[in-house]
Parts: sequence; C-alpha cells; structure tokens
Amino acid sequence: MQLQLENVCKKVGKDFHIRDVNLTLEAGTLNILLGPTLSGKTSLMRLMAGLDQPTSGRVLVNGEDVTGVPVQKRNVAMVYQQFINYPNLTVYENIASPLRIAKTPKDVIAKKVQEMADLLKLGPMLKRSPQELSGGQQQRTALARALVKGAGLVLLDEPLANLDYKLREELREEFPRIFAATGSIFVYATTEPSEALLLGGNTAPLHEGTVTQFGETIKVFRRPQNLITAQIFSDPPLNVLPVTKLNNTMLFKSHVEVPLVGKLPELPDADYTIAFQPNNLSIIRKADSDISVKAKVAVTEITGSESYIHVDVAGLRWVVLAHGIHNIDIDATIEVFLDPSTFYVFDKNHNLVVTPASVSEA
Repeated sequence: MQLQLENVCKKVGKDFHIRDVNLTLEAGTLNILLGPTLSGKTSLMRLMAGLDQPTSGRVLVNGEDVTGVPVQKRNVAMVYQQFINYPNLTVYENIASPLRIAKTPKDVIAKKVQEMADLLKLGPMLKRSPQELSGGQQQRTALARALVKGAGLVLLDEPLANLDYKLREELREEFPRIFAATGSIFVYATTEPSEALLLGGNTAPLHEGTVTQFGETIKVFRRPQNLITAQIFSDPPLNVLPVTKLNNTMLFKSHVEVPLVGKLPELPDADYTIAFQPNNLSIIRKADSDISVKAKVAVTEITGSESYIHVDVAGLRWVVLAHGIHNIDIDATIEVFLDPSTFYVFDKNHNLVVTPASVSEA
C-alpha cells in the first residue's frame, strides 16, 4: 500500500487547520507526526483516514484518488489516547470483534487472534476482561484489535499519552518490533521529540498545520532544514541567539561577540539566528574556544541526575542542561559557556546555512 497526500488543505471558516501538505508514505514504514498540541496532527490523521474531507487537494491510495471515500470503505485502523475496549467482552473477544463484524470464519478468527496476542504479549490475558488489565495491557488490547484487521493504514494518535512513565517506556521499546512484524503503513502522532527519536522511522514535524520537513527521523533531527523544524525537535526548548555579521565580526547587540570559526567566515554580511541545544550550553569552560556570557538565573529544575538551569541574557531565555545537582539561587549572576562548533546557523528566512561541525562530518 502507498498513501499520498497532494497539496492537501483543510479550512474551518477562515482558518487553515492543514495547509499545503504533500507526503508519500510507503508500506511497511513508521511515520511520525511530531508537534505541539494544536499543530495539526489529529486533523491530518483524520484526513488520511477519511473521517474528514480536505477543502482542497487529493488523497491517493496506490495511485487511486480516494478523497471522497468515507472511512468505512477504506482499509484503515485507528488507536487513540483513551483505552477504547469493550468492557463486557474478554480480551479475546475484544481482539476478535472486527473479524466477527467482517464475518470471518471461526477458525481463521482463532488463528489471527492468537497470532496477535502472541505478538503483543497478551496470550495469558485472553480470558480476562479489560478491567483486570494494567494500563499498558489495555492499550495493547486496543492496538491488537486495530492490527488484527490487517489494515493497510494504522493511525496511532498519541497512544501512550495517558500511561504512566514506566508503561510508556515499556511500550515504546516494544513498538518498533510490533511495527516491523506487519506490512502496514503506521502513522504515529506525538508531542515528544524523545519519543520520535526512540521510535525511529520517518518524521514529519508539524507547525500550525504545515509539514516543515519530512525524512528519516535521525536525519531530520540532526539536519533540520529550517529553524521551526529545529525548535519542534528540541525539548527543552532550543536556545537561540540573533546576530549580525558585519566587517568580519558577528555580534548579538553589544553583549556577545561570536568568533568567526568553521564556516562562519564564509557567510555574507547579514542577520542570522544561531541555535544550539541546552546540552551544548555549559556552566563550566570545556575548551579555550568557548564563548563566555554573563547570565542571570531565572529558575533551576533539578531532576535528580540532571539540572535544567533557565537563564536570562539581555532579554533572551536560555536553558542549560547540566549533569548533576546544581541548586543556584534565583537572580544569581553566573557565567555560561557556548561552544561555537555546536552552532546551527539560520538565515533571515530561517533556512539552515551552517550545521555543527560534528553533523557536517557525519
């Protein structure tokens, strides 16, 4: 199966919920929609499924236009955040329900349910009711019911959002194995960059209904084509530094002078935005080439093994990811250090013009 979206738009009143989306998804692939709440992930999935119709553009399956075809006539399955299982049915009957609706022979149902139960590690739970299961097992049951149909397109709308941390991690580790065992197109929506990186596959970052880039997840993360993509793929938020290059200098106001190293001397004089991850901002000097900046501490978040130190620099808010516990007083003035070799640089149109040295060499 191949799913194509050609110039797909969805307007509600005067507002675009989805704007000019072009995507081609192939059989046997995992495709992640990454973006914050209200970025358009669910709206785009509903268009893929046939639950909604685009205002303009086309949806094609194997080259055939299915734009006006309702979801009931498409080979689609969907799993939501909520555990949608039939409480009065056993796990076996929950998984079997779409096959019974399709009037599948009883022996075929038994075989397919057992195969799906084995794949999702539900074999010992088949005689139980959903209320007797843990949250992770309930979500596996909902996923098994979606997969047993053999749908060519499986849509997963933030399926782990309502689980606790331990269950999320458990299922995240299992999902790539489950996905690899089918030939379906999987589309997985998430707000978490770390989840996208863990799952792999391909990623389409979404911003206000627009797909900002599409490609192999690790490549999109390491080489974002534009500043918006880089920001979507950063948690904690990406640190940015607007600068002006003029006469062999690169300055942020009068506060920070950026040494022209690597490919920076090759850039024409203009305005740019430098971006760098929180783990590339430090409270200790690691190299002679590091740039020293005075910053005022706004707040420190201690997670146990790490500290997120939020600092203000001349109207900018940066986040330092520091290993260990650092309990620094609010409003304290500290020195932070930037490593120029870790900089992404974007032009005035927010397009990528320089990648970090480590990425350039990869």
